[in-house]
Amino acid sequence: MAAQAKKDGIWETVKTVVYALLIAGIFRTLFFQPFWIPSGSMKDTLLIGDFLFVNKMAYGYSRHSCPFSMCPFSGRIFGSDPERGDVVVFRHPVNGQDFIKRVIGLPGDTVQVREGLLYINGEPALVTPEAPFEEEYGRQGPAGHLPRCSNAPVGEGGTCEKERFTEELPGGVTHSILNIEDGSRGDNTPEYVVPEGSVFVMGDNRDNSVDSRFPQSIGGVGFVPMENLLGRADRVIFSSAGRRMVYFWTWRADRFFEAIE
Repeated sequence: MAAQAKKDGIWETVKTVVYALLIAGIFRTLFFQPFWIPSGSMKDTLLIGDFLFVNKMAYGYSRHSCPFSMCPFSGRIFGSDPERGDVVVFRHPVNGQDFIKRVIGLPGDTVQVREGLLYINGEPALVTPEAPFEEEYGRQGPAGHLPRCSNAPVGEGGTCEKERFTEELPGGVTHSILNIEDGSRGDNTPEYVVPEGSVFVMGDNRDNSVDSRFPQSIGGVGFVPMENLLGRADRVIFSSAGRRMVYFWTWRADRFFEAIE
């Protein structure tokens, strides 16, 4: 009897663990999607090696974000519209890769960059200079990217700087942006009119981001259909500056559970 009770207890424990894993898997599939930051296009808001969960319910489900293998609908269901300033993960309209950028323009907006300054509906964004963003010049993340620096050339292990500003969008949303050099190819653009059902996105690291400033015909993102939005990024859960997650001495504990603004 004692042996049978022990066996039954072990079996109940196994079932509990299995059920918990199933529930966690369903919860993750339905509501959240994990995402690692692979590049520096969103510095200093997001750093290479940041790990976050994407809120898939923020904008509802589309055929791209549907948790099931086949979805019998087009467009979006259950969700609200994105807001200017949201940091979003989306499926690239052409190559299907997952990207993360900030929503700058909404349907009907005109968006243009002139001499590095963002204009929305003809009005310039308010930009306030801040202390430079500094990081070590060295290989970052599993891909080993080297950062670009406004104070280049910088030797390995030296301090890599970028100009930093606080940018205020219409509606009062503020966030940090970086500038590496003046006169880069994204510093002067045509005036774009965001079509219905799409958004205009940009990276916060303005001279190191392939985004809606560049049309899809030349390898850019162009306008992003709302049905391509996978969700909103709200909070960094974990962060590591090293080439491998197991290198615990490279963990950025000050970024754990940090809100994304």
